[in-house]
Amino acid sequence: MKYKQLLIASLMVLGSASTTLAQNHKLSTTSAKAERLYEKADSYVRARDFDRALHALDQAIEKDPQFADAYLRAANLHKMMGNKAAAFDYMEKGLKLLPFTKGQANNYFELAELYFDKGDYKSATEWYETFLKTGSNNTKLVEWAKRQLKTAAFAHEAMQKPVQFNPEQLPSTLNRFGLQYFPYTTADQRYFIYTARESGRPDHDENIYVSQYKDGQWLAPVSVSENINSPANEGAATISGDGKTLVFTSCNRPDSQGDCDLYISFRTGSEWSKPQNMGSTVNSKAWDSQPSLSADGRTLYFTSTRGGGVGKEDIWMTTRNDDGSWVKPANLGKEINSTGRDMAPSIHMSGSTLYFVSDGHIGMGGLDVFKSDKNENGKWAEPQNLGYPLNTFADEGSLFITPDSEIGYYSRQVNNEAGMPGIQLYRFDVPAEWRSRVTSTYAQGRVFDAASKKPLAAQVQLYDLEADSLVQQVSSDKVSGEYTVVLTQGKQYALYVSAPKYMMNSRSFDYTSSKALSPVALDVYLDPVKSGAAMVLNNLFFDTGKYNLEAKSKTELDKLIFFMQQNPQVKIEISGHTDDVGSDKANQLLSERRAKSVVDYLASHGISKDRIRYKGYGETKPVQPNTSEKNRQLNRRIEMRVL
Repeated sequence: MKYKQLLIASLMVLGSASTTLAQNHKLSTTSAKAERLYEKADSYVRARDFDRALHALDQAIEKDPQFADAYLRAANLHKMMGNKAAAFDYMEKGLKLLPFTKGQANNYFELAELYFDKGDYKSATEWYETFLKTGSNNTKLVEWAKRQLKTAAFAHEAMQKPVQFNPEQLPSTLNRFGLQYFPYTTADQRYFIYTARESGRPDHDENIYVSQYKDGQWLAPVSVSENINSPANEGAATISGDGKTLVFTSCNRPDSQGDCDLYISFRTGSEWSKPQNMGSTVNSKAWDSQPSLSADGRTLYFTSTRGGGVGKEDIWMTTRNDDGSWVKPANLGKEINSTGRDMAPSIHMSGSTLYFVSDGHIGMGGLDVFKSDKNENGKWAEPQNLGYPLNTFADEGSLFITPDSEIGYYSRQVNNEAGMPGIQLYRFDVPAEWRSRVTSTYAQGRVFDAASKKPLAAQVQLYDLEADSLVQQVSSDKVSGEYTVVLTQGKQYALYVSAPKYMMNSRSFDYTSSKALSPVALDVYLDPVKSGAAMVLNNLFFDTGKYNLEAKSKTELDKLIFFMQQNPQVKIEISGHTDDVGSDKANQLLSERRAKSVVDYLASHGISKDRIRYKGYGETKPVQPNTSEKNRQLNRRIEMRVL
């Protein structure tokens, strides 16, 4: 609601002014005592003694319970003093005592707002319509009233068709603080990251906590790291799918660029690095907060109040270069951002769906949760409101949906046993209409030196073969060798694991069919580059019985070229192999021609012919017995061997 605070402030001024205009119209009482008390209240207002003014007005109402002016003046005073409940009570009673009149336009508007803030859409609609009947020339109020009518109509329809949403409060192990919010998990859902503070007291600062899922339950949360949490506020954290990159918000640090900045930290083994301010390329002199990382930690969405956007708070995006630097953030534009507040982005690990909160798109009122799907051309669809009962007339918070779109986490305000407000974390089964456009799973394992069997720091890249595009790039941990990449439904992937002075390792994942996604455990062993070292080129594709390379083989071929360029001393043999279907002679010829097709591609792209040779082995060197289609598929292969 872009104008709401401005409008309320304006109305407070109007209300204050109205209390000094007692004699400009005939009062709605015939009681002389009530009128004198009303005038006495006016003198107290001029003296800024609002408590005594309210007492006098209550006395006037006691003398004449039909004294509408006294109710309305008391309503305005309560509004000025921040007592919204009392303002509503007095305003409602006062206006119901009076006939319709254009002079009460602002009070009609104010009562409509108060009804709306209580979630009473029906009554709010009646009073907004009453306000519009006055023909008010306050264009801002008129525009807002018309918008609120649309919102109320949407809310009414949404409440008639509630979404099957049954949240469960997370256990007290996690909800152990007064306030906890901004939940995230790693891709394998093994670690739960969130922000918490003991209470809203100024001496209770925000910190980032992590809990591990073990033996069917969440363990007690601990500080994410002494290197990260400090006496300053650290919060609104996001973590990459592999759990190795953390971006969070902190305010008023010595190296701050603006009001609040984004900071980044990297995990090696179990240790997080000292956080670094993301710098003036990413941060501005305004408020930058509420980050959300892509699965590989190379794309970052966040909220900012910087200039150049669509509304006051907008969602922006930046990407990470190979050298670790970040590009200048881009505004997501009017497809996502409205003229209101658009905040708390949460990008699904598939990268295909963005969840966020907004009060600028039509919803239930206040900040609602929306989702938008990205199409194949990278365009965001019109945001969809997630409906009732997740969204209400109150402000909603951020939402996180797991890669498989099965489980969701969010926070909401509740009152404790003492009646004090707090914020608690909840989980829920994700309704079908809220799920990401595509679902995801993950491949996870460790990278080792094949000779020493020691963990190895390697680059792990995931390519979309159809588009020949890099979709994820992570590094295996140099201490543990661990890596995680997210695999998305509908894609055929090539996975490349490489390290300097080692043979490349190529794997293939085909999720183009409708088969169920499931996590993949995949340890990778890299052989040092030396004579005799060999690897299967798993992402070269030929039609049955043909030797022409399919277009989706380009990714693998280009990777092989890069390997040859990085190792200029290496000479290789490309060998072709088949299964036992068909004649020996035909298989021999087919395997030779397929190997030659690969060598011809390499030669046409700058690899010297004296470094490459080819040979066809037909069906003579099977890696598995030709007793099943699965085994035959393994036997149909192209290999690269160092000479």
